[in-house]
Amino acid sequence: MTIKPLADRVVIKMLEALETTKSGILLAGSAKEKPQVAEVVAVGPGGVVDGKEVKMELKVGDKVLISKYAGTEVKVEDQEYTLLRQSDVLAIVE
Repeated sequence: MTIKPLADRVVIKMLEALETTKSGILLAGSAKEKPQVAEVVAVGPGGVVDGKEVKMELKVGDKVLISKYAGTEVKVEDQEYTLLRQSDVLAIVE
């Protein structure tokens, strides 16, 4: 099964957070912050959203920075993804 986003939505996969601090201390699972960098795996077509034309600026493979609590988490075939609007993406990471 694949996810095909509609309108101005994108599907992202969160990148793994580091499990150690810079000084080498291992972090317990509950102590790790939710990662904010993700990879775009699918992009909607854009179009008219709330009466305004939306041009999609993201593409599959982009690494992006998102808000901590943005989007809706979904699980498809044992993989976890987040579905969110393009406007919830803060920046493209290069």
